[in-house]
Amino acid sequence: MAQADGRTKIEAKLQAKTQFGYRRHADQDRAGGDLAEHAVVVVGAGPIGLSLAIDLAQRGHQVVLLDDADRIGEGSRAICFSKRSLEYWDRLGVGDRMVEKGVVWSVGRIFHGDSQLYEFNLLPEQGHKRPAFINLQQFYAEAYLVDRVEQLPGISLRWRNKVTALEQRNDGVVLTIATPEGSYRLLAAYVIACDGARSSLRQMVGAEFSGQVFEDQFLIADVKMTAAFPTERWFWFDPPFHAGRSALLHKQPDDVWRIDLQLRPDADPVAEKRPENVRPRIARMLGHDQFEFEWISLYKFQCRRMDKFIHGRVIFAGDAAHQVSPFGARGANSGLEDAENLAWKLDRVLRKLSPEALLESYHVERSAAADENIRESTRSTDFMAPNTAQEARLRKAVLALAKETEFAKRMVNGGRLSVPTTYDSPLSTPDQESWRGGPRPGTSMPDAPIATRDGRRSFLTDAFIDQGTRFTLLAFCNGSSIEAPEGLGAIRIGGEGYLVDCEKLAAARYDAEPGTAYLLRPDGYIAARFRHPTRPALEAALARAAGLN
Repeated sequence: MAQADGRTKIEAKLQAKTQFGYRRHADQDRAGGDLAEHAVVVVGAGPIGLSLAIDLAQRGHQVVLLDDADRIGEGSRAICFSKRSLEYWDRLGVGDRMVEKGVVWSVGRIFHGDSQLYEFNLLPEQGHKRPAFINLQQFYAEAYLVDRVEQLPGISLRWRNKVTALEQRNDGVVLTIATPEGSYRLLAAYVIACDGARSSLRQMVGAEFSGQVFEDQFLIADVKMTAAFPTERWFWFDPPFHAGRSALLHKQPDDVWRIDLQLRPDADPVAEKRPENVRPRIARMLGHDQFEFEWISLYKFQCRRMDKFIHGRVIFAGDAAHQVSPFGARGANSGLEDAENLAWKLDRVLRKLSPEALLESYHVERSAAADENIRESTRSTDFMAPNTAQEARLRKAVLALAKETEFAKRMVNGGRLSVPTTYDSPLSTPDQESWRGGPRPGTSMPDAPIATRDGRRSFLTDAFIDQGTRFTLLAFCNGSSIEAPEGLGAIRIGGEGYLVDCEKLAAARYDAEPGTAYLLRPDGYIAARFRHPTRPALEAALARAAGLN
């Protein structure tokens, strides 16, 4: 059974090393109106705030990270982390730890009643360092990120520091911060709000969400049990154990299984969360009651976002900026994409390498990503919980046809899984040459296996990490070197002394010929591509990607 104070048994063990005490900071001892000044203050030490702080610190910045709690979050909450998120966490130095603990999966199955409609594989091809997804309880992810924070002297992580007021100035933002020993104030050049769906900073700048809240309710129960189910995502429409509704089953580490059950819109949330009422539902699903509860929660779908992600010098990311339903794993993964998108741009602005206007591209790119996630989540919700008789008839027809036809299978929607966003970005240089395939500007770089000349195997994503935190040229050599602009990193494949396309997958995935080159942004996105790049063309693409023209 769940513990009386709401903590799970696994969390209780974990909190022996992840519950943190308040510590006084020197900023609190300044006299009168003398304010401590900081370049960046991040508010919210969840996965997004922690990752963003680490990213900025690795780029050489001092970061203050505030959280109003004294521990990592309770409950499993987000559990599905995508390949793209894992590649980002590799750059932050925590990817291996996440994958080692997480449950790796790529296969999903969709059922109607007790019959399988179809199955899918999110990463059927070989030659990638990271899997399509891992399942990992959010409290583990946060614990590993906190450990990484503590390794970096550039981050001041302050627990039980609650922002209670902010004042925008031309040169920054003055924050008032409450602590157990009273309040203090500081001045930040930029404040990044990662303080979640109930963001207090969003209220302080006078911004609200626009979008839709759906009435159907869903029960989440994490249960600990020994089971022979495969490590796959199983989703049911109208299962025999939960007639007329939908259900989801996923495996997590520690023999814990995530179960989602759709409830009636008028279900009493207090009653539905009681363990004695949840247990019979889960027992019907599993065919036994040999399990223990780790966590129980209830939620409604919300598909909403802020109109603007940037308010003066306060920038919003993650759930503070946008919310989507948990089906499709688009919430935390989208927030991590926010963090990696913002970090390199803020880094360049703070270093005065790019104008402040570069930050506007964060809003352009990530608000478009939020719109895409909201569209997909809304479609999933409308299919899982039809609001009208017409939607219900359509779903019934699609599910009936899906047993026999391929086109209907593609229409079944149990939550489209998160994929990296493709940006229609002002930072991208449009193609000037002919391409049969390969990643176009505005897309995330594909991974592929490579090797050094002495036979050491690796991946393109590792080679990208080796270039540090800068723009990088990925070049498929034709025997002569490309004259690259100063300061540009380089990954060279083919030619004397360069990396080897050991399985011929890099050239295939990048539609590469000898002489082909890609300009990679510091977040691993394609800024431009060339069949035969020239120095002036590279300089122009680099200037555009850096917001210099």
